[in-house]
Amino acid sequence: MENDKQPLFSNYEQNNTYIQERLQVDKNFDIVHLDLEYAGRKMSMFFIDGFVKDDILHLIMKFLAKLEPDSLEPDALTKLLKRYLPYVELDEVDDLNQAADTILGGPTALLVEGVNKVIIIDARTYPVRSPGEPDLERVVRGSRDGYVETIVFNTALTRRRVRDRSLRMEYMQIGRRSQTDICICYLEDIADQKRVVDIKNKLKEIDTDGLPMAEKTVEEYISGRHWNPFPTVRYTERPDTAATHLYEGHVLIIIDGSPSVIITPTTYWHHLQHAEEYRQKPVVGAYLRFVRFIAVWASIFILPLYFLFSTQPELLPVELGFIGLSEVGAVPILIQFIIAEIGIDMLRMAAIHTPSSLATAIGLVAAILIGQVAIEVGLFSYEVILYLAIAAIGTYATPSYEMSLANRLVRIYLLLVTAAFGVNGYMVGTLLWILYTVRMKSFEIPYYWPVLPFSFRAFRDVFIRTPIPLKRKRPTILHPQDPDR
Repeated sequence: MENDKQPLFSNYEQNNTYIQERLQVDKNFDIVHLDLEYAGRKMSMFFIDGFVKDDILHLIMKFLAKLEPDSLEPDALTKLLKRYLPYVELDEVDDLNQAADTILGGPTALLVEGVNKVIIIDARTYPVRSPGEPDLERVVRGSRDGYVETIVFNTALTRRRVRDRSLRMEYMQIGRRSQTDICICYLEDIADQKRVVDIKNKLKEIDTDGLPMAEKTVEEYISGRHWNPFPTVRYTERPDTAATHLYEGHVLIIIDGSPSVIITPTTYWHHLQHAEEYRQKPVVGAYLRFVRFIAVWASIFILPLYFLFSTQPELLPVELGFIGLSEVGAVPILIQFIIAEIGIDMLRMAAIHTPSSLATAIGLVAAILIGQVAIEVGLFSYEVILYLAIAAIGTYATPSYEMSLANRLVRIYLLLVTAAFGVNGYMVGTLLWILYTVRMKSFEIPYYWPVLPFSFRAFRDVFIRTPIPLKRKRPTILHPQDPDR
């Protein structure tokens, strides 16, 4: 697309024709062009049908219709902006290309004969759903509002919870063709300004036609390590979760068209925390976090460990002899695990694409075909179904969907190296996985902090749901300007 600046012509007709041709008004039924005449001057309005508030434009046109021929003399631009256009969001541009691109974003452009600038009336509205509770971050008690696909709504939901004069909402656009609206949100008095500048620079360096997948496209550009399955940013659709991270010193990236807000930077442990733990009493929250950690570790290690013990029962003490296979089936146990893993992912995909009215049918198919019938025909053993179910429950108990997918790949990797090399494969495979993740960083923040490097206070806060009054300090690894809460 062309990005060259085109100043307004001295002739009104030339300006009018230029915008019509740039927007190809005659080839787009939804781009509306109105030829008007008020106060003895020719005027043109350009806007996108469906993006404007009809009642606002109607009110503005009524005001303009009442103007006398000499009402705009002298200095028509100043009088229109300060007296005759009764609206709160007005702007002016002296570039026809910029005006045309602005129209595509939703605002209305008013071109007036004898005025050397285009007046922008930001009376836009977007189709939007109500801010309901996010499906992935439900809580028993707590707020039921969540982010939506409209950036202005999301910034308003955030500012509602952070009424701080140092809260910054910095606007920018990304995408040569899409010109997607993006907001960088942080608390200026708390966030590390070097990190803020670094994130801004990374966003400015994005050179692409558009952001079709919104936040996921941005993540691939700013996080690097494209073949790394582990998430280096966190997503949330809850304004209260976003506000909590702002107070700690994190930087948020809000993208128009997505209900998911990006939180940067994050560690491994951020992806294992859930708002429900803070909606309960500290002791209950600590217990829930402990159970969640057990579920996550089980989702990674229980299948490789069971495979190891079932193929090498001499590793087990007599008291735990029941863990092994009761019957050796016709299908090798490794193949059973691989088939079952693929089958669970197939069911998950089917559940996503299945209408809610057919969800019960999918559940019956899974229970009957993959469960009982598969066991009876000898495809699976009872133990495989049991331990795979435990691993699947741990996967779904992981708060971060991205982390659960990464852990699933680690589970398959450990299963394969254990099958290939036995105990040595399991130990070395686990060690290599730990070393790989230890070397990871999220915007220069160690991925395993506060375990590596170790910080006792932060370590306590990670593994025990600390009462809020006792959390006196912000995470030191974020280098907050104001370390005290």
